[in-house]
Amino acid sequence: MIDAIRYLVDNGIKWRAMPCDFPPWPRVYAFFARWRDVGLVAELHDRLREAVREAEGRGAEPSAAVIDSQSVKADTTVARTSRGFDAGKKINGRKRHLLTDTLGLLLAVLVTPASTTDRDAARLLLPAARDRFGRLARIWADGGYTGHLVDWSATQLGVGLDIVRRSDDMRGFQVLPRRWVVERSFAWCLRSRRLVRDYERRTDISEAVILWSMTMLMSRRLAARHQEAARAA
Repeated sequence: MIDAIRYLVDNGIKWRAMPCDFPPWPRVYAFFARWRDVGLVAELHDRLREAVREAEGRGAEPSAAVIDSQSVKADTTVARTSRGFDAGKKINGRKRHLLTDTLGLLLAVLVTPASTTDRDAARLLLPAARDRFGRLARIWADGGYTGHLVDWSATQLGVGLDIVRRSDDMRGFQVLPRRWVVERSFAWCLRSRRLVRDYERRTDISEAVILWSMTMLMSRRLAARHQEAARAA
């Protein structure tokens, strides 16, 4: 069942196009939905993240994070009630809001209509993350999170929100401090073809697919470390 779900996320196939080597697609989807609803996929993801952080010499729980959003086009299967238009990016679809640690590993995810502003989404994402990660004290963000959110984060959550701005006279592409970490995380997610566009009817399904994508990334990283250690031994 796990291999079947990973195959779907990695290759971007339809549920009904599940190869015959796997169980019938209705059974696979039933397990996918059950694990999503009871939080098993989130628990698997969190345990893998802790293992990767410890393998990198970090503590299991982060004290700093990076937040950003990505607008993606939505398929016709996405209802109008859960999609919107991002006027800045000129995209009709959904917006993915990611909070990552300084290694780029996912801490929290929220999928909203693309019309949702970054500040409004952060008001939902940050309190939930602060409750889960008691050591979280500092977050880096881009200019879309300026304004009252900075003071609100400090007074209500006890978290310092640092805005990393892009210089007005900057030309072309340039890596910005801290912000590149979450941008790389978005690139990691887009390696999973199911995430190139949003096909899911509900936003919680989209969030689950993102979790599955990150579990594949982390499990492969841990497996590579294990193989290197075995060869060295």
